[in-house]
Amino acid sequence: MGDGIVAGPVDLERKRQAPPGTPMRRGLVVEHRASGIVGAITAWGKGQVQLQDRRGALHRLPLEVGGFLVEGRVATLTVPTTPTDRPGPGGGGTALTASGSIAPERRGARVARASRIWVEGKHDAELLEKVWGDDLRHEGVVVELLDGVDNLADQVRRFGPGPTRRVGVLVDHLVTGSKEARIAATVRDPNVLIRGHRFIDVWAAIKPQLVGLAAWPEVDRSIVWKDGICAALGVAEPPQFWRSLLGRVSTYRDLDATLVGAVEELIDFVTEAPE
Repeated sequence: MGDGIVAGPVDLERKRQAPPGTPMRRGLVVEHRASGIVGAITAWGKGQVQLQDRRGALHRLPLEVGGFLVEGRVATLTVPTTPTDRPGPGGGGTALTASGSIAPERRGARVARASRIWVEGKHDAELLEKVWGDDLRHEGVVVELLDGVDNLADQVRRFGPGPTRRVGVLVDHLVTGSKEARIAATVRDPNVLIRGHRFIDVWAAIKPQLVGLAAWPEVDRSIVWKDGICAALGVAEPPQFWRSLLGRVSTYRDLDATLVGAVEELIDFVTEAPE
């Protein structure tokens, strides 16, 4: 495009004051000012950032000063400089874990932290292990099962979170007006962070392209989502299908960006707590 007026967003304030820098992290939703493309960050490198829009399409865009909006404010996306920013792959020959973390920095396990990550069920835990297991062991983070979130506030009280004993909670279907969102709103503790995704079940956060589908079939709300999917696809019982589906997951790129962003944020939250 060159250096003409259409080469990037016009910002009359840019010369007077440089926009703040915002470290990139996977799952962070931004808007590219020049094109209007909105999406979640999935990767970056070589002067570009990759966004995944709500339809699942990927867009590679140039990293420019003041080139993006973050929460409605003009910002310059920057490459993370601290370990907790957990940068994505940027090319080269560096070995990476399934989550995109640098493998040499993730070797070995450590004594478990007092902080915890809670997930709703067994399948959530298995998916986190598949993609983030190396990171969790390296950081000493234990993942525990909630068996649903109906009694979340009571479980938080029993756990007794504090500055050195944080809780990160991953919740399915955390959208405006949902039962899960109402339950999450009852927990008001600075040492508890609740994050989630828009899907009824964590299965749906796995990209359907892994099983040859453009999209997951619609399932009537009166039917258990897992049962409805298996019936619609004419496949085996849910436990068998889950093992097959999980077996196809090999990297964070196989997951919806909103789930990736939520998990990354929870890991950062619990590992930033002093020990």
